[in-house]
Amino acid sequence: MTDVVWLIPILPLFGAIINGLAGNRIGKKAVGFIGCATVGLSHLILISTFFHLSTLPHLSRSITVAGFEWFASGYFRIDFSLLIDPLSILIGLVVTGVGFLIHIYSLGYMHADKAYWRYFSYLNLFIFFMLLLVLSADYIVMYLGWEGVGLCSYLLIGFWYEKKTAGDAGKKAFIVNRVGDAGFILGLFLLFWSLSELDVYSLKFQDVFENAHRLDPARLTWITLLLFVGAMGKSAQFPLHVWLPDAMEGPTPVSALIHAATMVTAGVYMVARSSVLFTLAPISGEIVASIGILTAFFAATIALVQNDIKRVLAYSTISQLGYMFAAVGIGAYSAGIFHLISHAFIKGLLFLGAGSVIHALSGDQDMRNMGGLNRHMKITSVTFIIGAIALAGIPPTSGFWSKDEILLELFQNGHYIIAILGLLTVFLTAFYLFRLVFMVFSGKPAPDRQIDRPIDESPGSMTIPLIALAVLALGGGVIGISFFGGESFLHVYLSPIFEPGSLSLPKTHGTTAFVVMAGSVTLGLLGIFLAALCYLEPLRSIAPKFLNPDEIAKRFNGIYQLLCNKYYVDEFYAAAIVKPVKRFCQICLSFDLFVIDGAVNGAGWLTRLVAWLSHQFDSYLVDGAVNSLASVVNIGSRVWGRIQTGYLQNYALVFILGILFIIGGVMLVI
Repeated sequence: MTDVVWLIPILPLFGAIINGLAGNRIGKKAVGFIGCATVGLSHLILISTFFHLSTLPHLSRSITVAGFEWFASGYFRIDFSLLIDPLSILIGLVVTGVGFLIHIYSLGYMHADKAYWRYFSYLNLFIFFMLLLVLSADYIVMYLGWEGVGLCSYLLIGFWYEKKTAGDAGKKAFIVNRVGDAGFILGLFLLFWSLSELDVYSLKFQDVFENAHRLDPARLTWITLLLFVGAMGKSAQFPLHVWLPDAMEGPTPVSALIHAATMVTAGVYMVARSSVLFTLAPISGEIVASIGILTAFFAATIALVQNDIKRVLAYSTISQLGYMFAAVGIGAYSAGIFHLISHAFIKGLLFLGAGSVIHALSGDQDMRNMGGLNRHMKITSVTFIIGAIALAGIPPTSGFWSKDEILLELFQNGHYIIAILGLLTVFLTAFYLFRLVFMVFSGKPAPDRQIDRPIDESPGSMTIPLIALAVLALGGGVIGISFFGGESFLHVYLSPIFEPGSLSLPKTHGTTAFVVMAGSVTLGLLGIFLAALCYLEPLRSIAPKFLNPDEIAKRFNGIYQLLCNKYYVDEFYAAAIVKPVKRFCQICLSFDLFVIDGAVNGAGWLTRLVAWLSHQFDSYLVDGAVNSLASVVNIGSRVWGRIQTGYLQNYALVFILGILFIIGGVMLVI
């Protein structure tokens, strides 16, 4: 089995390389086949590995598959190895399973794109890095996958780079994630430093967790908080959430895969994988849970007023990730992973359904231009409504079971404020989801809707993944249901991973569970009912005037504008960070141009002046003196040359004249 396991990440990498190097020459059919087949084969190998792991003894289901020595220095070495255990296999199944369906969906959605081969190459590369992140046995290898999915996210968000908004969104995602990643790597540095003081020179999960109890609690708190900063960036938690809504500029299948089902859950996975560390740092856990639930409520309120269909789902993703962090923050790791899995099915379905709508409307994403699509797109509308019901937490869907378990764990552990905010968010979630449903699928078409072709249902390559995900959204929750008061399959399966770090919360199946369940379902149904009164045409005409959305917006215009502008977080960042940094950069540029370059250019000008003066001195003084002497010699030589005639009588004459001149001089003196 160990040799085959390496094929799980290698196959998507192989697909990325082939499509990247030869995709523009082998044709779209071959590109699509390679892209889908490599991910599908990885999923099949993971299924086989899952069943093999299930046959092993309960506490022996953790296998490290050795690879090669990546780095070694002194006592420190990094082995490129994989960890096969219940958590990594489960998340790997989600990544490749949902990823395979989205690859199939992309065959139809992206078929007309001129960079079809590049799209599938990026998508396969993302699957490779995501699997590396999930299957790694070492924090350093995990960090390699972590940065890899960030790179692929940047490439896929900005895939249509001809659009300025897409390019800007890709850069924004990359920069904001770098802030979180800085926290992650600092946490790893501090963790390694702390372990090295214990003569442990390794960041393998096994070595870290075995020695975690020996670390100083205060330092461990800082380590886990820094790791959580990394999770906040990758999983879009407040205040590092601002990149995710803008990331909707990428193709819709990318939004479904990366920004709903897989990459954004990497932070939750990392915290769950580090459960031993976070359990030993309870202050960090409280902070994680608090930020998580505040983010859930905060993002849900913004989703209430969004009109872009993908942005509604983007803020919904941020909100649901907050639920997951609330769960893992209080030590309910299995509940957090359960919601991660059900959310992957549901949100993947909702994003692909939104993509089907956008595809039918020739790229229009404004819900105000939609309406009445259930008449033309039966499969899309039915599957989308199933996803909305599931995310609203209505039984017996998977979203009900996973969200209800998180709320129950919060109440059981005494986190009443967090639990109440969670219940309020259930109401908001149901309202904004069915606001979307009623605006898009019910009623009559918008009067100003203009499309250049008839509205038809999407092709089979797009509707089949919708049906498959709808089935999972309906029935996927069975893995986390506790039958007859016992433990669910998911909890039993994950218990070897989370028992060392779990708070071992007591299970309640009596009054508390019933009250929580009833309250959650009631609030969800109330949200749906109010959305129907506000946006469903037959009921809207008989609803009280104060429930008219336009009237509500006018009456509470301040709050409405606050929500429409997303609490002005982007504006705050622009004023407090972006503009000051730009001004500082302008100052640096001016300093560089006028001081640094000025000094360099001045030195160059001075050098040229000195060279010119030196040239003039050399030309007119040095060369002039030399040339003058040569002229004197030349003239003298000409004069004396006339004397040197070569005739003997001339020489005798000069000789006689010289004697006479001397005699005459002597006589004058005497």
